[in-house]
Amino acid sequence: MKVILQQDVKGQGKKGQMIEASDGYARNFLLPRKLAVLATAENINTMKMQEKAKAAQMAAEKAEAEATAAKLKELSVKVVAKAGNGGRLFGAVTTKEIADALSAQHGINIQKTKIVQEEPIKAFGTYELKVKLGYEVTGTLKVVVAEA
Repeated sequence: MKVILQQDVKGQGKKGQMIEASDGYARNFLLPRKLAVLATAENINTMKMQEKAKAAQMAAEKAEAEATAAKLKELSVKVVAKAGNGGRLFGAVTTKEIADALSAQHGINIQKTKIVQEEPIKAFGTYELKVKLGYEVTGTLKVVVAEA
């Protein structure tokens, strides 16, 4: 019996996938628990429309990520920090501080988890950080750490 999965089912497939399941398994387990629907012509058409909509949404999100990456190349974010003797900072500049400064200065909201710091920023200067925007799009962000 052909069914279209409505949720991920372990050992069977992912949501939106059409699978061939045994009649008993489909009738007694998948269908009553609303984990799947019968693969009728109408349901198959609905599944194809959902796949098209999902592909269009992913393309739009990827284009948005690429546009954000292009914006980030041109920007620099200034982060103000306190320091002791010798220009060493008290603590380090965190990705949260960088994300907050980016939002306040340029109006671009990026989650702190998407900013990649290979090593902590513990001194004044200019740094280039990678920003993972999803869909295999990576941008660079210039961060200027200045004295308070």
